Amino acid sequence: MNKKVTLLVFLLISSFGFSQNAKAYLDDVAKKVKSYDNIQIEFEHKLDNSAANIHRESHGNATLKGEMYHFDFMGVEQLFDGEKVYMIIPEFEEVIIKKPGNTEDVTTLTPSKFLTFYEKGFTYKMDILQNVKGRKIQYVKLTPIDSDSDLKHILLGIDNVTKHIYKVIETGIDDTLTTITISKFATNQSISNKLFTFDKSKFEDKGYDITEPK
Repeated sequence: MNKKVTLLVFLLISSFGFSQNAKAYLDDVAKKVKSYDNIQIEFEHKLDNSAANIHRESHGNATLKGEMYHFDFMGVEQLFDGEKVYMIIPEFEEVIIKKPGNTEDVTTLTPSKFLTFYEKGFTYKMDILQNVKGRKIQYVKLTPIDSDSDLKHILLGIDNVTKHIYKVIETGIDDTLTTITISKFATNQSISNKLFTFDKSKFEDKGYDITEPK
Protein backbone atom coordinates (compact mmCIF):
# COMPACT_ATOMS: atom_id res chain seq x y z
CA MET A 1 0.00 0.00 0.00
CA ASN A 2 1.56 3.31 -1.05
CA LYS A 3 1.81 6.34 1.24
CA LYS A 4 -1.10 8.22 -0.40
CA VAL A 5 -3.49 5.30 0.00
CA THR A 6 -2.31 4.75 3.59
CA LEU A 7 -2.95 8.44 4.38
CA LEU A 8 -6.42 8.29 2.79
CA VAL A 9 -7.39 5.24 4.83
CA PHE A 10 -6.11 6.94 8.00
CA LEU A 11 -8.14 10.08 7.28
CA LEU A 12 -11.29 8.09 6.60
CA ILE A 13 -10.94 6.11 9.82
CA SER A 14 -10.19 9.27 11.81
CA SER A 15 -13.18 11.07 10.29
CA PHE A 16 -15.49 8.16 11.11
CA GLY A 17 -14.25 8.07 14.70
CA PHE A 18 -14.69 11.85 15.01
CA SER A 19 -18.29 11.56 13.79
CA GLN A 20 -19.00 8.74 16.21
CA ASN A 21 -17.61 10.84 19.08
CA ALA A 22 -19.88 13.73 18.06
CA LYS A 23 -22.90 11.40 17.96
CA ALA A 24 -22.15 9.98 21.39
CA TYR A 25 -21.68 13.51 22.75
CA LEU A 26 -25.03 14.70 21.35
CA ASP A 27 -26.74 11.53 22.59
CA ASP A 28 -25.61 12.46 26.11
CA VAL A 29 -27.00 15.99 25.67
CA ALA A 30 -30.36 14.69 24.39
CA LYS A 31 -30.58 12.20 27.26
CA LYS A 32 -29.96 14.99 29.77
CA VAL A 33 -32.55 17.31 28.20
CA LYS A 34 -35.21 14.59 28.13
CA SER A 35 -34.61 13.67 31.77
CA TYR A 36 -36.15 16.94 32.97
CA ASP A 37 -39.85 17.33 33.72
CA ASN A 38 -39.71 20.89 32.39
CA ILE A 39 -37.20 23.51 31.25
CA GLN A 40 -37.28 27.31 31.42
CA ILE A 41 -34.85 29.32 29.34
CA GLU A 42 -34.10 32.96 28.66
CA PHE A 43 -32.13 33.81 25.54
CA GLU A 44 -30.61 36.53 23.39
CA HIS A 45 -31.30 36.42 19.65
CA LYS A 46 -29.08 38.13 17.06
CA LEU A 47 -29.61 38.31 13.31
CA ASP A 48 -26.82 39.60 11.07
CA ASN A 49 -26.46 39.91 7.32
CA SER A 50 -23.72 42.36 6.34
CA ALA A 51 -24.58 42.29 2.63
CA ALA A 52 -28.17 43.35 3.32
CA ASN A 53 -27.10 45.65 6.19
CA ILE A 54 -29.34 43.80 8.66
CA HIS A 55 -28.38 43.76 12.34
CA ARG A 56 -31.05 42.96 14.90
CA GLU A 57 -30.99 41.99 18.56
CA SER A 58 -33.85 40.84 20.76
CA HIS A 59 -34.55 38.76 23.85
CA GLY A 60 -37.03 36.02 24.57
CA ASN A 61 -37.99 33.26 26.95
CA ALA A 62 -39.56 29.84 26.70
CA THR A 63 -40.98 27.21 29.03
CA LEU A 64 -40.96 23.64 27.72
CA LYS A 65 -42.74 20.61 29.15
CA GLY A 66 -42.76 17.55 26.94
CA GLU A 67 -44.16 18.72 23.60
CA MET A 68 -45.99 21.65 25.21
CA TYR A 69 -44.46 25.11 25.32
CA HIS A 70 -45.05 28.75 26.21
CA PHE A 71 -42.92 31.14 24.18
CA ASP A 72 -42.45 34.94 24.28
CA PHE A 73 -40.42 36.53 21.52
CA MET A 74 -40.45 39.86 19.68
CA GLY A 75 -43.81 40.90 21.10
CA VAL A 76 -45.58 37.67 20.19
CA GLU A 77 -46.76 35.10 22.73
CA GLN A 78 -47.04 31.54 21.45
CA LEU A 79 -48.57 28.51 23.16
CA PHE A 80 -48.72 24.86 22.21
CA ASP A 81 -51.01 22.67 24.33
CA GLY A 82 -50.08 19.45 22.58
CA GLU A 83 -52.78 19.79 19.94
CA LYS A 84 -52.89 23.35 18.63
CA VAL A 85 -50.56 26.33 18.34
CA TYR A 86 -51.88 29.70 19.56
CA MET A 87 -50.12 32.86 18.39
CA ILE A 88 -51.15 35.92 20.42
CA ILE A 89 -50.22 39.25 18.82
CA PRO A 90 -51.11 42.16 21.15
CA GLU A 91 -49.94 44.81 18.66
CA PHE A 92 -52.72 43.83 16.26
CA GLU A 93 -55.13 42.47 18.91
CA GLU A 94 -55.13 39.18 17.07
CA VAL A 95 -54.91 35.47 17.89
CA ILE A 96 -54.05 32.93 15.20
CA ILE A 97 -54.83 29.29 16.00
CA LYS A 98 -53.40 26.51 13.87
CA LYS A 99 -52.50 22.87 13.99
CA PRO A 100 -48.78 22.09 13.93
CA GLY A 101 -47.66 21.34 10.37
CA ASN A 102 -45.93 18.21 9.22
CA THR A 103 -44.13 19.91 6.36
CA GLU A 104 -41.55 21.91 8.32
CA ASP A 105 -37.95 21.47 7.29
CA VAL A 106 -36.15 19.33 9.87
CA THR A 107 -33.66 22.16 10.30
CA THR A 108 -36.37 24.65 11.33
CA LEU A 109 -36.02 25.66 14.97
CA THR A 110 -39.36 25.63 16.77
CA PRO A 111 -39.86 26.03 20.53
CA SER A 112 -40.93 22.42 21.04
CA LYS A 113 -37.71 21.07 19.53
CA PHE A 114 -35.31 23.91 20.25
CA LEU A 115 -33.21 21.73 22.55
CA THR A 116 -33.44 18.50 20.51
CA PHE A 117 -33.62 19.67 16.88
CA TYR A 118 -30.20 18.20 16.10
CA GLU A 119 -31.31 14.58 16.49
CA LYS A 120 -32.52 14.22 12.89
CA GLY A 121 -31.55 15.62 9.51
CA PHE A 122 -27.86 16.38 10.09
CA THR A 123 -24.38 14.99 9.83
CA TYR A 124 -22.09 16.23 12.58
CA LYS A 125 -18.55 16.44 13.84
CA MET A 126 -16.77 17.86 16.86
CA ASP A 127 -15.56 21.44 16.48
CA ILE A 128 -13.67 23.88 18.75
CA LEU A 129 -13.61 23.97 22.55
CA GLN A 130 -13.91 27.49 24.00
CA ASN A 131 -13.44 28.95 27.45
CA VAL A 132 -16.34 31.33 28.13
CA LYS A 133 -15.99 33.06 31.51
CA GLY A 134 -14.62 29.89 33.06
CA ARG A 135 -17.11 27.60 31.32
CA LYS A 136 -15.84 25.01 28.84
CA ILE A 137 -18.10 25.22 25.78
CA GLN A 138 -17.73 22.39 23.29
CA TYR A 139 -19.00 23.13 19.78
CA VAL A 140 -20.39 20.50 17.43
CA LYS A 141 -20.82 21.34 13.74
CA LEU A 142 -24.06 20.15 12.15
CA THR A 143 -24.51 20.07 8.38
CA PRO A 144 -27.99 19.50 6.88
CA ILE A 145 -28.41 16.25 4.97
CA ASP A 146 -30.97 17.91 2.69
CA SER A 147 -29.04 19.61 -0.11
CA ASP A 148 -31.96 22.04 -0.61
CA SER A 149 -31.81 23.31 2.96
CA ASP A 150 -31.63 27.07 3.56
CA LEU A 151 -28.79 26.41 6.00
CA LYS A 152 -25.09 25.90 5.35
CA HIS A 153 -24.44 24.61 8.83
CA ILE A 154 -25.14 25.05 12.54
CA LEU A 155 -22.63 25.30 15.37
CA LEU A 156 -24.08 23.95 18.59
CA GLY A 157 -22.26 25.11 21.74
CA ILE A 158 -22.67 22.86 24.78
CA ASP A 159 -21.51 23.35 28.38
CA ASN A 160 -19.10 20.47 28.95
CA VAL A 161 -20.05 20.10 32.61
CA THR A 162 -23.84 20.49 32.66
CA LYS A 163 -24.41 19.17 29.10
CA HIS A 164 -26.84 22.08 28.61
CA ILE A 165 -27.02 23.91 25.30
CA TYR A 166 -25.40 27.35 25.63
CA LYS A 167 -25.36 28.70 22.09
CA VAL A 168 -26.76 27.95 18.62
CA ILE A 169 -25.11 29.63 15.62
CA GLU A 170 -26.88 29.19 12.28
CA THR A 171 -25.23 30.16 8.99
CA GLY A 172 -27.65 30.43 6.06
CA ILE A 173 -26.87 29.85 2.41
CA ASP A 174 -27.24 33.62 1.97
CA ASP A 175 -24.67 34.10 4.77
CA THR A 176 -27.29 35.31 7.23
CA LEU A 177 -25.94 34.59 10.71
CA THR A 178 -28.45 33.81 13.46
CA THR A 179 -27.09 33.46 16.99
CA ILE A 180 -29.08 32.30 20.00
CA THR A 181 -27.33 32.54 23.37
CA ILE A 182 -29.04 31.06 26.42
CA SER A 183 -28.59 33.28 29.48
CA LYS A 184 -30.75 31.24 31.87
CA PHE A 185 -31.41 27.51 31.95
CA ALA A 186 -33.65 26.31 34.80
CA THR A 187 -35.11 22.83 35.18
CA ASN A 188 -37.85 21.00 37.08
CA GLN A 189 -39.63 24.14 38.25
CA SER A 190 -43.09 24.25 39.83
CA ILE A 191 -45.20 24.93 36.73
CA SER A 192 -48.96 24.66 36.24
CA ASN A 193 -50.28 23.27 32.95
CA LYS A 194 -52.42 26.42 32.78
CA LEU A 195 -49.32 28.11 31.40
CA PHE A 196 -49.83 26.10 28.20
CA THR A 197 -53.61 26.57 28.05
CA PHE A 198 -55.33 29.13 25.84
CA ASP A 199 -58.27 30.95 27.47
CA LYS A 200 -60.40 31.90 24.48
CA SER A 201 -63.00 33.87 26.49
CA LYS A 202 -60.27 36.11 27.93
CA PHE A 203 -59.29 37.34 24.47
CA GLU A 204 -62.87 37.51 23.21
CA ASP A 205 -63.64 39.86 26.11
CA LYS A 206 -60.69 42.02 25.03
CA GLY A 207 -62.08 42.21 21.49
CA TYR A 208 -59.26 40.29 19.85
CA ASP A 209 -59.78 38.91 16.34
CA ILE A 210 -59.44 35.12 16.65
CA THR A 211 -58.65 33.08 13.54
CA GLU A 212 -59.19 29.33 13.91
CA PRO A 213 -58.35 26.48 11.51
CA LYS A 214 -61.23 25.20 9.37
